[in-house]
Amino acid sequence: MSIAIVVEGKNDKSRLKRLLKEDILIVCTFGTLNTDKLEQLKKTIGDRDVYLFTDNDSSGKKIRGVLRDTFPDAEQIYTRRGYAGVEGTPDEYLIQQLEKAGLEEFILYPPAEPAF
Repeated sequence: MSIAIVVEGKNDKSRLKRLLKEDILIVCTFGTLNTDKLEQLKKTIGDRDVYLFTDNDSSGKKIRGVLRDTFPDAEQIYTRRGYAGVEGTPDEYLIQQLEKAGLEEFILYPPAEPAF
């Protein structure tokens, strides 16, 4: 399975890159989407399975709505309200959400803490 995760910005991308295998395509919208940007996104993503992971704020919801129209079969991944977007979400919660989306095989789990 080849996947692409769409996020809003480069900080979101770098946050997820630390948690996912390097062959996962993570693309940024960089805010406002127009027809040219959407076409470029579609071209970049190609036939990969798409996952939308935008912030839980008004601009994130707006971007998610546009992306949902462009990628109607995309899986939705959500961060919790109150976190400062994807980039401000704790790793543990990001991993939970990625697992909930069925992406366990792509996650780079942190080493387990030794038990004393």
